[in-house]
Amino acid sequence: MTDRPESPYDDRPAHRVRCHARAVPPRPPRTARGHGRTTRTAALLTAALLLVGGAAAGCGGRATTHHKPGTSHEQATGSVGTLLDAQDPTGHRLREVPAEGAPQVQLAARPDSEDGWNLQLTVKNFRFTPDSTGGAALPGAGHAHLELDGRKLARLYGPWFHLPAAQAPEGAHTLTVRLYADDHTAWAVAGKAIEGTLELTAGAGAPGQAGHSHTPPSVPPSPPSSQAPADRTVTIAVRDGKVTPPPGRTELRRGERLALRVTSDRADTLHVHGYDKELALPAGQEATLVLTADRTGLFEVETHGSRLVLTQLLVR
Repeated sequence: MTDRPESPYDDRPAHRVRCHARAVPPRPPRTARGHGRTTRTAALLTAALLLVGGAAAGCGGRATTHHKPGTSHEQATGSVGTLLDAQDPTGHRLREVPAEGAPQVQLAARPDSEDGWNLQLTVKNFRFTPDSTGGAALPGAGHAHLELDGRKLARLYGPWFHLPAAQAPEGAHTLTVRLYADDHTAWAVAGKAIEGTLELTAGAGAPGQAGHSHTPPSVPPSPPSSQAPADRTVTIAVRDGKVTPPPGRTELRRGERLALRVTSDRADTLHVHGYDKELALPAGQEATLVLTADRTGLFEVETHGSRLVLTQLLVR
């Protein structure tokens, strides 16, 4: 029997798709002419079925790629642009695309009336796709990273971000925003990551500094929204780079209100992906974030500074 020719539609390397025909069992002794022909025909049919079964099981078929549910095989290949060996300053590989039609980003800052600054990202040929983060790289889609003086502050899934004054000490700073694909490769043109920068000067009189208040002392302040009633409460502690209890999934019904009570031994920022909710975590003090689970899906809750996953919200 000759080897079966490889399919012209097979796009995998030959060493991964080579099939070996299974041995055909010895033919039983022929007792009569008609019976011998019948036995030989049955053996050939058995061998053919074995080969077809092997092909159906994946031998010689189209290569498969593990990808996020809801994306097609073509999307999962992540073949857009050219993946380079070069990396951006944070260690993410560059995905180069032609300059014409490439994503673009600009960054602007406006002082907030109560605290810090409101940052605005203006993008072109790009869209934010929080629901497909972790999937394949799709043209002109993904998220952004925000850095302050080379230190990552946040992952952004939209054009606006509030920068608390506490995260920008007094003095001159450089803010950088960089665009990434869903697979966390950095979009690039001519070997350079696509990014925007902004110089920011924080002074003692910057919004949100000590002594800045809009509430007269005689009027008791209103309780923060994070203290609003919640249907469920999850308490988490971060100490020495470890999360207690160990990260797992918190299942919620759509519409439920969840209170996240987090204590960290170092100053950090809590971020709920998909909901774009953030909360400052003072060192050694418990902070609470209350949110309404009005979006279904799986969303990670992590810290920016230590980059720890605290839990995953599974909203049904």
